[in-house]
Amino acid sequence: MAENYTPAYTVPGIEREEAGRLIGLLRTRLHALNDLHLTLKHVHWNVVGPHFIAVHEMVDPQVDRVREMADDVAERIAALGGVAQGTPGVLVAERTWEDYSIGRADAIAHLGALDLVYAGVIEDLRAAVKVAGDIDTATEDLLIGQLRDLEKFQWFVRAHLESAGGALATAGARTEEEAADSAVS
Repeated sequence: MAENYTPAYTVPGIEREEAGRLIGLLRTRLHALNDLHLTLKHVHWNVVGPHFIAVHEMVDPQVDRVREMADDVAERIAALGGVAQGTPGVLVAERTWEDYSIGRADAIAHLGALDLVYAGVIEDLRAAVKVAGDIDTATEDLLIGQLRDLEKFQWFVRAHLESAGGALATAGARTEEEAADSAVS
């Protein structure tokens, strides 16, 4: 049973029930962004190997931008009359995905796993954009901007995983472990 996030008030021009739908949708986006921020920082701390510095330095600006995205989503939730729940307990209780599974590993292995992480976040965000677009263009616009940035970050990751012939090392991988293994093979 879905929780009811209908606020007592919301922004002009949006019905309270529709705002509640947006708040529920944005809560999931907030959890995804907070989780992605922590995952990227985990990679930053646990990457090793010959590509260490390139990945270490590539990930930090992504961390910063993802944190900004989370802040923007939390502020949109508040503007809609909702409560932005950003605590670890709520994130873990409400997320629909498993924790990042790669520990200390080669830079390319982490990038292989991150490719799958980004794919999942982007797919879910695309679905959220469609729902938001039916309710509120301001929320849709916010999410579209984030989608562009996340797709660019995945492109940065995939540049390390693509052959000169255009083959992606992680093609067909279904888990982070498979993606990490295929990236270094």
